[in-house]
Amino acid sequence: MKEKSNLTTLCYIEHNDCYLMMHRISKKNDINQGKWIGVGGHFEANESPEDCLIREVQEETGLTLTHYRLRGIITFISNNWGCEYMHLYTADGFEGSPDPEQMAACNEGILKWIPKSEIYDLNLWEGDRIFLKLLMETDNFFSLKLEYDGDDLIHTSSQIYD
Repeated sequence: MKEKSNLTTLCYIEHNDCYLMMHRISKKNDINQGKWIGVGGHFEANESPEDCLIREVQEETGLTLTHYRLRGIITFISNNWGCEYMHLYTADGFEGSPDPEQMAACNEGILKWIPKSEIYDLNLWEGDRIFLKLLMETDNFFSLKLEYDGDDLIHTSSQIYD
């Protein structure tokens, strides 16, 4: 098995004041087991962030993105999984059915549109709560560093750019 890149993308697709969320319940040995996250994944060889974004969204949802925006860079540091650099996107344009029942079957979890007002009621990583708040409260690009000890968020730092 080849080693995964420590570069990733994550996208929060918007539709009718909801985000498309994935409940990660399907994969064995999933670091995100039981959590709700956006869609995305690890870069493959020679991919740009946009290449990875478009491929991952297509693979996990069957949707083809037509309008998206890079919103931030998240640096995750963990004593359990090392360091990961995530390119965080939002998207509000896509081709394909927004009905999760008609989306591509995903082997990583269940897709569901969640009203933005209910996002914080979900089982989320603590760090995800921070960047979701930034996504919802500012249009500015940001950088966020999240340090974990196991599942516990122990340190954060951020920079918001004008």
